[in-house]
Amino acid sequence: MDKRTFNAALFDLDGVVFDTEPQYTVFWGSQFRRYYPEHPGMEQLIKGMTLVEIYEKYFPEKEQQDKITLELNEFEENMKFIYVEGFERFVDNIRRNGVRTAVVTSSNKEKMQNVYSKHEEFKSLFDAILTAEDFAESKPSPDCYQKAAVRLGFTKEQCVVFEDSFNGLKSGRAADMFVVGLSTTNDADAIKLYSDMVIGNYKDITYKEICRNVSLKG
Repeated sequence: MDKRTFNAALFDLDGVVFDTEPQYTVFWGSQFRRYYPEHPGMEQLIKGMTLVEIYEKYFPEKEQQDKITLELNEFEENMKFIYVEGFERFVDNIRRNGVRTAVVTSSNKEKMQNVYSKHEEFKSLFDAILTAEDFAESKPSPDCYQKAAVRLGFTKEQCVVFEDSFNGLKSGRAADMFVVGLSTTNDADAIKLYSDMVIGNYKDITYKEICRNVSLKG
């Protein structure tokens, strides 16, 4: 295997770029309580899944999907897209050191329009933005991160994945990339098994620290 380096940073969106996971947990929790009142906590099972997959597995009836879609669109229009602490500074730091960046998200293009409308600078932070429409399979399949590496022109050994959900972490692992787990959604101890490095946010994280940890893995 080639030596690992830090040439590309591949970021999930919710819980990694934006601290939105708690908001989605509230939304999907309300939906599952409505349709599956006998099964509490099902909202934890869908992290990393696309909306299409959520519908196919849990809400197959078109009437259900139409109702949820209307409520979800309204919910996302009013969402607060707040960056995880230190994110903008960290991205500036790694880009100044030649690292290329990409968003790799299960969100669809419609949701991303809400992001762009609230953060005009968002697109300028990344060299590529890959959404649900770009993938044949969703997380925990490695497909999304493999496609992102190809899009940026790097090998798996040159890519670092930033994830928070179990499905996302498993996706980065399956792609055989260095995985940084963020404990924004799940406890640090819980994601440690699926991560090469665990951080709470980007406040004190630098390009050099990521490089040091990547080099230790070899």
